[in-house]
Amino acid sequence: MMTNIPNLDELIRMALLEDVGDGDHSTLACIPPTATNTAKMVAKAEGIVCGMEVGERVFHFVNDSYYHSQIPITVTMHKQDGDAVKKGDILMTIEGASGVILTAERTALNFMQRLSGIATETHKMVAMLDGLNTRLLDTRKTTPNMRLLEKYAVKCGGGTNHRIGLYDMVMLKDNHIDFAGGIEAAIDRTRAYLKAKGKDLRIEIEVRNMDELEQVMQHGGVDRIMLDNFDTDTLRKAVKRIGGKYETEASGGITEETLRSYAETGVDFISVGALTHHIKSMDISLVKK
Repeated sequence: MMTNIPNLDELIRMALLEDVGDGDHSTLACIPPTATNTAKMVAKAEGIVCGMEVGERVFHFVNDSYYHSQIPITVTMHKQDGDAVKKGDILMTIEGASGVILTAERTALNFMQRLSGIATETHKMVAMLDGLNTRLLDTRKTTPNMRLLEKYAVKCGGGTNHRIGLYDMVMLKDNHIDFAGGIEAAIDRTRAYLKAKGKDLRIEIEVRNMDELEQVMQHGGVDRIMLDNFDTDTLRKAVKRIGGKYETEASGGITEETLRSYAETGVDFISVGALTHHIKSMDISLVKK
């Protein structure tokens, strides 16, 4: 549930501050404060809708904190996060002060369009894995301050969240390994650090070729191996070499066109940064009912 996302109201407040500033002067100039209206939010394309609750909260936030309106705002949901929608479907209906609806419109749409775009693309790629055991992961390549919302959208689309940030899992990438002085040093220092700090975090390590993979296999001490920028033939060999001893993850430039062939190697996870950083927002509009 989106209600579990901390600081959501603060995120909405900052988004409105960016857009409204010292006032929506277009609306204030021509719309009487007592005017009321009803509007509907309509999907203009097929996809998976996401962000319904944040959209609703934007309207209430503007009503209560910007206009301090005595006119109640009523938002009626016709769809839920994760629902498949088609062009023309009504997502929600908003009744209340006309000025509130107009001022809140763009911020609500910005949230919902982007989150729905992420959910839609995720759902499309997850469907490409049908019949296989491979799961689709997101990454940390997210919009600043929007990470929890964007990762929530990935889940709405049927994907799986990777680590949320730098704090909830150890990932030893190529730069960590190079700076630490090699694979063994990076793993040993990490395990010693976690023991000293009393932290129970899973350890994932990135390898760039079969030689590095062999070093990890000989040394051990990790939970998952990320096979970065492997072609499918080499990935298949790597998965066979690991033989289920560790979880496996493929990463690096995997697209819709190549996703299925990578999954067919038997890898456990495929991470795709494009799910959150290279996405087309869903077309949604708000119109007078």
